[in-house]
Amino acid sequence: MTSGKVNHYSNAAAINLGASAPGCAKRILVDDVNDGASIELLMIEIDPGGNSPHHIHSYELAAFVVEGHGKVLVGDAWQDLNPGDVVHVPGSIVHEFVNTGNTMLKFLSAIPAKRQIES
Repeated sequence: MTSGKVNHYSNAAAINLGASAPGCAKRILVDDVNDGASIELLMIEIDPGGNSPHHIHSYELAAFVVEGHGKVLVGDAWQDLNPGDVVHVPGSIVHEFVNTGNTMLKFLSAIPAKRQIES
């Protein structure tokens, strides 16, 4: 068990999410490997015109929009995203985030630390 930590998010490396997510990167802020945490907290950064993968997994996620504008697909419904918006995606629901603005879309995403990802 760790004693906790304080760290600026920009100290975490931006990891490109690949061809299925153009212009999208994640920063792992808290996880089980480095922090012994039961959650994983990510900063997701999407360039203008970029998107996260169109995907589904068995676990739920919660997201908080820090800055930028976009839209999110949850199931079969698209909704606009603005700073301060909170998104909840239940497990086993298809979802995707898209940056529709002119600046980077940044949101925090909380998910279980130990999980299986399905695409």
